[in-house]
Amino acid sequence: MDRNLLLVTLAMGTWGVGEGFFIYFQPLYLQQWGADPLLIGGIFGAMGVAMALAQIPAGYLSDRLGSRNIMWLSWILGTVSAWTMALANSLPLFVVGIIFYGLAGFVLAPMNSYITNVRGNLSIGRAIAIPAGIYSLGTVIGPIIGGIVADQMGFQAVYIIASLIFIVSTTIILFVQKKPDVHHTDQESVKSKGLLKNIRFMAFLAVVLITTFALYLPQPFTPNFLQNQQQLTSSTIGILGAFGSLGSALSMLFLSKLGSLTGFFISQLMLVIFVILFLKGNNTILFGLGYLFVGGYRLCRVMVLSIGRSMIHPSETGLAYGLIETMNAVTMILAPILAGALYRHDPYSMYRVGLMILAVVLGINIVIFTLINLRKAKQNGNKSMGVVYRTIK
Repeated sequence: MDRNLLLVTLAMGTWGVGEGFFIYFQPLYLQQWGADPLLIGGIFGAMGVAMALAQIPAGYLSDRLGSRNIMWLSWILGTVSAWTMALANSLPLFVVGIIFYGLAGFVLAPMNSYITNVRGNLSIGRAIAIPAGIYSLGTVIGPIIGGIVADQMGFQAVYIIASLIFIVSTTIILFVQKKPDVHHTDQESVKSKGLLKNIRFMAFLAVVLITTFALYLPQPFTPNFLQNQQQLTSSTIGILGAFGSLGSALSMLFLSKLGSLTGFFISQLMLVIFVILFLKGNNTILFGLGYLFVGGYRLCRVMVLSIGRSMIHPSETGLAYGLIETMNAVTMILAPILAGALYRHDPYSMYRVGLMILAVVLGINIVIFTLINLRKAKQNGNKSMGVVYRTIK
């Protein structure tokens, strides 16, 4: 593995430990501050807005200025935002920390662009999946310890410990080196015709939007469901969250080998299983099993990057990733708001509605990619016939 890819992986793993401390308890802490489900959904939506607004500029700047400096800025901003949440003494200040933490999510496009360029002999999907998988392994540890700390010392202590861990992660990422803008296998690519004129890629963005929306909708209020409807403690919820992180890690490290399109469809089936288990489950064993399948969400986000990269010119990688991550961020704006409304009406409805949307989206994607494959097969057949005709002639 390339030295720089290893450093990114270590930094991501460390960040995962820190983020795992608090990420599953975020809605519970907001509830403790006095926020109701609709307000919590709105806050997460604002976090998604911040993330969405930053993705395209960050991707564009990474293509023009290099991805390393943008990565550094994001890591530092994320650490400062975590300290803001940790030291907040009021709900408004805590929300400021949440929103700026969401803004720090602009790291995704530059980081994945950087990983694409330092991937060595790895495929793009595999190279992106390894740091993401190690990050998820880090988040296995965080929720377990974070839940215990929350029960014993309160949520503020959880955020303070996480912020200290983020300092370590930031220190690691500062050692990555500047790399060439384009991977050696991409240097002979033809000149770009312009990303915004790429109709196939722009249509793919719509697929990304509806798919990630369907996958994310059942997730934001699941911790509240477990605490309020199932009467589980923070420690137990933390352990269940660790199962989710383990599922993400296993998905990234093993299922990413199967190919981008295969992983894309497997990820959707995993979330269907997650929703069914939470809709029908009535004990922690089934909920833990369900959380293993929530890893399909992160697997999908990696697979769509790999699929999208195959549609664009290498010099447009940062901007393309930025557009894809913008679709993911828009999902984080819209899905929590709908999930909050569904949860307030009937906690189980977010799973029932989520299952219906997942089924529809899965069917749409099967039709779309079946038609694409048939079209490719027809084009390849026509090319073969042309070669035979010229040979005979």
